[in-house]
Amino acid sequence: MIITTTYHIEGKTISHYEGIVFGEVITGINVFKDLGAGIRNIVGGRSKSYEDELMVAREKALEEMEVRAKERGANAVVGTKMDYEVLGADNGMLMVTCSGTAVRLSDEPAYFG
Repeated sequence: MIITTTYHIEGKTISHYEGIVFGEVITGINVFKDLGAGIRNIVGGRSKSYEDELMVAREKALEEMEVRAKERGANAVVGTKMDYEVLGADNGMLMVTCSGTAVRLSDEPAYFG
């Protein structure tokens, strides 16, 4: 399935709009990752564990959005947007959401004239 941030796909025509679809993931950050990130915050540098957690959460949110698009009969999602939030009393939860418009593409060439 094509998932893109653009509103059209080169060489394809959108034949049907199937509605807005979402993918959401909320994940906890464990104490060992927090400890490592705290040290990085003091001495500088990147936090590989947080970066990995963010990457996994983003991929899961996109996968969830793709499943929901397929359930509507779509074969692509256009106009995809991502959002990230930190939640919880101690900011120990990471929320990643994505949304886009599920569409059905036809093989007819697109015309932008």
